[in-house]
Amino acid sequence: MNDRFRHNNFDLLRFLFAGTVMLVHAHVLSRRPELAFLSDWLSSELAVRAFFVVSGLLVFMSWDKTRNITRYAEKRLRRIYPAYFTVVAGCALLLCFASTVDTSTYFGVDWAKYLASNLVFLNFLKPTLPGVFEGNTYHEVNGALWTLKIEVMFYVSVPLFAWLFDRVGKLRAIVVLYVLSALYAWGCAQFAASSGSAGWLILRRQLPGQLCYFMVGALWYYHYAFFERHAVKLAWAAAALGVLNRFVPIALLEPLWLGTLVVFFGLFRYAGNFGRYGDFSYGFYILHFPVLQTMVVLGVFAWSPFAALAIACAVVLTLAVLLWHLVEQPFLARSSHYVKATKLRVR
Repeated sequence: MNDRFRHNNFDLLRFLFAGTVMLVHAHVLSRRPELAFLSDWLSSELAVRAFFVVSGLLVFMSWDKTRNITRYAEKRLRRIYPAYFTVVAGCALLLCFASTVDTSTYFGVDWAKYLASNLVFLNFLKPTLPGVFEGNTYHEVNGALWTLKIEVMFYVSVPLFAWLFDRVGKLRAIVVLYVLSALYAWGCAQFAASSGSAGWLILRRQLPGQLCYFMVGALWYYHYAFFERHAVKLAWAAAALGVLNRFVPIALLEPLWLGTLVVFFGLFRYAGNFGRYGDFSYGFYILHFPVLQTMVVLGVFAWSPFAALAIACAVVLTLAVLLWHLVEQPFLARSSHYVKATKLRVR
């Protein structure tokens, strides 16, 4: 395997993406005008899409290393589900203390529906718990989990995509899937604008609309030799398209320029072994939303928005570190990249 794939910046990038999503949500959930600059300067949507690019590259790499559905499924399950289960079940149990209803009412049918639907990634079926966060602007317990449903669907689809690549050629299949996905997202955006219905925007962010970002990761994984020969030119061209997009949005090209920049910074200009102490980005991402919601209920953001933001970051990072060491790492195979990274600490 190319040395750039062994020594890359994807752990760092994922942590930055997770942090971006949290900062934007800090403003969105708290509704504090002092934090509005976070939503103005940062984009949680681009951060999530960048996650999908990284996932596309790394998951196809994982499949190529395995080429066995059982082992591949086990690796994906070990990586994503223990922490996910812990956070979903933990919120369901602990948030009874934040509920406005009594314990017998709380642990009723709605609680069971929440637990059952969320544990199988169907968060949209029951995103709320009885009496929890009802006074907040948004009532969802963990509004960030919708991306996990998409991620799992990508995992399931990868063997099918690999089969298609073998039949019709990787580049041809990737281009077709990219174009169909980008057209789907663009069409949903047009229908939303013309009808005024937010339902189209919800459809836009589902798997068909996100697939183009996943495919860009696959594109540069399978055509890495070309990428490496022209990396700097590709990065400058992608950056130029990104700047142009600020003034003349070109929706069909956004996944390509964004994904190219993500892969460039992921594989070039190595910043060191960021994951030497563990990969906390996943825990940071799936924990931040309920922590922020709880702090809104407690009135911490009303007291001091910036102090609350600092406290929230510290709390979420601490919980993410604990989640990694107590739950995530013990379930990973010893051959996992995430385990190996922690063994390559600076001497």
